[in-house]
Amino acid sequence: MEHQEIMTTYLAAFIRQLSAMGIRYAVVSPGSRSTPIAMLLAEHPDFKIYMDIDERSAAFFALGLAKEKRKPVVLLCTSGTAAANYYPAVAEANISRVPLIVLTADRPHELRNVGAPQAIDQIRLYGTHVKWFEEMPLPEAGEEVLQFVRQTAARAVVTALQQPAGPVHLNFPLREPLVPVLKPSPFAGEVPVPAIENFSGTLRLSEETVEIVAKEIREKDRGLIICGPIDIPGFAEAVVALSEKTGYPVLADPLSQLRSGRHGKERIIENYDSLLKDPKWAGRLAPNVVIRFGAMPVSKPLTLLLKKVKTAAHYIVDGGNGWRDPVKRGTTVVYSDEIDFCKKLSNIIVMNPVSEWFTMWEKLNQQARQIVTASLEVEKTFDEGKTVTELAAALPDGSTLFVGNSMPIRDVDTFFQATDKKIRILANRGANGIDGVVSSATGVSAGCGKAFLLIGDLSFFHDLNGLLMTKMHKLNLCVILINNNGGGIFSFLPQADEPEKFEQLFGTPTDLAFEYAVKMYGGSYIQPQNWDQFRAALSEYKGGLQVIEVRTNRAKNVETHRKIWSQVSREMERYFQGEQQ
Repeated sequence: MEHQEIMTTYLAAFIRQLSAMGIRYAVVSPGSRSTPIAMLLAEHPDFKIYMDIDERSAAFFALGLAKEKRKPVVLLCTSGTAAANYYPAVAEANISRVPLIVLTADRPHELRNVGAPQAIDQIRLYGTHVKWFEEMPLPEAGEEVLQFVRQTAARAVVTALQQPAGPVHLNFPLREPLVPVLKPSPFAGEVPVPAIENFSGTLRLSEETVEIVAKEIREKDRGLIICGPIDIPGFAEAVVALSEKTGYPVLADPLSQLRSGRHGKERIIENYDSLLKDPKWAGRLAPNVVIRFGAMPVSKPLTLLLKKVKTAAHYIVDGGNGWRDPVKRGTTVVYSDEIDFCKKLSNIIVMNPVSEWFTMWEKLNQQARQIVTASLEVEKTFDEGKTVTELAAALPDGSTLFVGNSMPIRDVDTFFQATDKKIRILANRGANGIDGVVSSATGVSAGCGKAFLLIGDLSFFHDLNGLLMTKMHKLNLCVILINNNGGGIFSFLPQADEPEKFEQLFGTPTDLAFEYAVKMYGGSYIQPQNWDQFRAALSEYKGGLQVIEVRTNRAKNVETHRKIWSQVSREMERYFQGEQQ
């Protein structure tokens, strides 16, 4: 058997097994060394191939697609620095628990460390940022090797999906010639390959263990259920039921999927960030027990409150067996499926009547909501907070919204109010970088059919290459671009009080005319001049790439935020004074 036939048989066995394991999407970047894998992926009828020229963009695109589908996506590139460009997205996928199957082609062993071109050390390239690494053998056609290849493909899928989900990395050394044999097709008329079955259960606590938790909850009436980024179907209903039984309010991060949907919102506190801005109320709002689900919420005031509460019982519930306690206040780490934990705890707790504690949070949340709504209703000029409220109002039921880091996600945290519309909100909140946001949003769009992206100007500029995927693959992405000409988040930080160096080092205005970039990628560009035009642009969006640029002022944005927080604090003071009378 000739080399090309052997290579084809070897790689076809791998790809055939991926297909048998249910993998359907592959994101490929062009390159020489990866030629046979790319061509065979494209040859297999079960795979949908997305081509992305920029490897960094490709990796974030695959991340977004896998996040939306909740299934592994194959990511393929050639040897050399192409693989290094995957690094940021791989790190994000690892922390965010997104399953990826990273395939890197490599020089054969005789061309390593000898000065050959396009060769870097790819062995364990991503270090601890992947769950598993395997250096694949050189292609052989013996049954022993082929069985190893098939099992490795299956293991890659299973490992990527095992909780906590995440990326795996397989490195393929390949010799020239690199063109596989496609005539006849290695997949033509083939008998389907059986999947290597994997039965994975969920972590479940015994009834006795749950009773221990329940006992402490029964004895404490100032509890908080805190839900950070978590995206598990059915979780919303389960945690709301737990709230009803315990009498504890639910502080819901926008990425918890709790602020929108058909589940009851009476227990949901979405304005906690504004309520906690003034530290003088920390004592009044401090809990004596915390039950936390998901990653740590975006809100810094909430983080500071939890740090101050040193004596509370603090349960961290994690179905992925992780250790997510950045505030270092966890007293009990609970390794259990989140839904199962909620149900078991709800079953053994007698219904708690509405307490003074819950009533306080409910009323304060209502007050804050009214202040936010009233403040923004009268806002005639473009404002970042109002952009969020207008967007939330305009999004159709069933929408998917991807949110950029820095100010956009914080504005969504502050201004996105609870709604009965089903709006899935996603973001890259693992490593929290601004790199790859556009690409991730395009990946989400590829998965769900049409997506919306809320992003700042620096993040948009940082990943302009990501727009190419909308053009190449005819994706539907509506971008709401908040342009405050620089890094708006830094205006809220202490360095803003040092004006001499602030603009140069942190403000970083770019004065870019984004309409030309949008045109280059075949998109439509709209710069509304008033809120009516903004609403019209959103309502009239039908598909393709559309960028709606909202120009705001950084200084005014800070002023608006602080005005609202001050009003919320004053209303809280009135509330607590009335309580004492």
